Amino acid sequence: MTRKITEETTLGEVLQHPECIPILVKHRLPCISCPMAQAEMGFLKLGDIARAYGIDAESLIKELNEAIEEKGEK
Repeated sequence: MTRKITEETTLGEVLQHPECIPILVKHRLPCISCPMAQAEMGFLKLGDIARAYGIDAESLIKELNEAIEEKGEK
């Protein structure tokens, strides 16, 4: 069973699930293409990133968890 994504989940952990990338892009999370973020993925927390960029963390996290659950069902 995959651990649920929360505001405390790091971006690096989220990116271990390729099915999450389109959702991050949809929510306009700039860290995916940011060269600085590449070095910080292990400690950048999803909730902190969402607050910094005005992203609805609750909606983002809900969609990420749904994508992971759907992939697990296949």
